[in-house]
Amino acid sequence: MKQQLLPWIAAAVILASGCQSKSQSNTANPTDQTESKAPEAGSTTDQAGPTSPVDVSKIKVADAKTILARKQVPILCYHQIRNWKPTDGKVGKDYIVEVQNFKDQVKMLADSGYHSILPDQLYAYLNTGAALPSKPIMFTFDDTDMDQFTVAAPTLKKYGFKAVYFIMTVSIGKKGKFVDYMTKEQIKQLSDEGNVIGSHTYDHKNFKKYQGKDWEEQLDKPTKKLEEITGKKMTEFAYPFGLWNAEGIPQLKKRGFRMAFSLADKRDQNDPLFTVRRIIASGYWSPKTLHNSVVRSF
Repeated sequence: MKQQLLPWIAAAVILASGCQSKSQSNTANPTDQTESKAPEAGSTTDQAGPTSPVDVSKIKVADAKTILARKQVPILCYHQIRNWKPTDGKVGKDYIVEVQNFKDQVKMLADSGYHSILPDQLYAYLNTGAALPSKPIMFTFDDTDMDQFTVAAPTLKKYGFKAVYFIMTVSIGKKGKFVDYMTKEQIKQLSDEGNVIGSHTYDHKNFKKYQGKDWEEQLDKPTKKLEEITGKKMTEFAYPFGLWNAEGIPQLKKRGFRMAFSLADKRDQNDPLFTVRRIIASGYWSPKTLHNSVVRSF
């Protein structure tokens, strides 16, 4: 991908309405409502903390009906963490959470008793019913933005939270017109500190349009690059714009991915592990609104 395409990529990620979860479509500017107690997912225990090691190598994948019957774990999707600029449009602001608001959101979740979990824990829970910490939640970040390393990661670390960072490899180490991107060294640091690095394609091309060499360019090469950077196998994938099709799921499976994350109301009835739901944490949401959205959406 040529350097001059990077601004377009950044703009597409921020502005594309296809990236928005349908579960949020009516709550881009919700009014604060009375908080309600968040439900807990499955069998939980305070002792099963976010850093508890999970051996998933011997886990047998459960049937779709079993997985779909388990209560879903709240999963948040963030993009940019920075203050709004006069040039940011109304739609763009939905994907940009201002710095203090993000810090307040994370503090609220910590104060409310949430515990972050990582994909191995989610995989074990969905397939076997393995215990999760009380009030589990997963933080995910898309697109490799530098502020995820400089702002988000230190904030999460302050409260003992871990996260999943879905990397778009075309932008690694680049400086764009709208945003700067993480370097290889920063990505490795996040991985070494116990966070999970996942694949988010080469240049954010719509997964539903892949054919021919797209599978190599958008999956194989990015996966190899991320495995070289982290020294770890890539087992999680996030669909660009949250868009997926059932025809492409076998391509993910044969490449060793265990789970794929979307942005939609419903999971596929045959492959729920490859249509794991997330909601975008809107830049318009206060901490209280975020909490209420988590409760209502999951």
